[in-house]
Amino acid sequence: MSSWVGSENYGGVTMEEKKIAGIKAAEYIEDNMVLGLGTGSTAYYMIEKVGELVNKGFKIKAVATSQNTKNLANKFKIPLVSIDEVERIDLAIDGVDEIDGQFNAIKGGGGALFREKMVTNIADNVIWIMDSSKMVDSIGTFPLPIEILPYGHSHILKKLKLLSLNPVLRIQDNMPFVTDNHNYIVDLHVGKSFDIEYVSEKLKCITGVLETGLFLNTCNRIIIGTSNGVKIIENTRKTK
Repeated sequence: MSSWVGSENYGGVTMEEKKIAGIKAAEYIEDNMVLGLGTGSTAYYMIEKVGELVNKGFKIKAVATSQNTKNLANKFKIPLVSIDEVERIDLAIDGVDEIDGQFNAIKGGGGALFREKMVTNIADNVIWIMDSSKMVDSIGTFPLPIEILPYGHSHILKKLKLLSLNPVLRIQDNMPFVTDNHNYIVDLHVGKSFDIEYVSEKLKCITGVLETGLFLNTCNRIIIGTSNGVKIIENTRKTK
């Protein structure tokens, strides 16, 4: 794969890129599938398209990765099931915050990383959808989100600081942001070209860190909306 260079967001241009990526991803959806529905602005357009397929008669069941996605699915009359009601998910489609040429991605800007990873882990096929600004040569410029327990969160933050991970507790309306799992999100300002393996292993060892926004080589393909149309890249390194 050729090296990637990030691009700037230009309002409407970026939204159009998101839209065409989301619509293109829906072409991979087949009748009678169990879908994993992602969270975020790019996923919105895909979910809207799934609603159109359901309206046409597709027998689709979907697992939502957040309450916001659940609300959208209900709006578009997409039948929902819980993750514990299904054995597998046929296809999961979601956005990313950053992704590099090795298919290493950062996700969790919307705060749904835990459920997104649960869905991804039981999906037979995974598609990441994005606008062109999400393509980077090395991840880390976008802060790495992690989900932590509220209980003892100040001590978790201290440990993260000692590891020089520059943690910032995510705040919303002057209060800690609370996930759908009733936990907190901490954004780690690790910087571009951080040591992915080192950071991943260190985080796994901290009691109270439930999950990270590192999604490493977990997708089967990516769909990128660009100013020149849609670009699809297959992940030949993915064995699943």
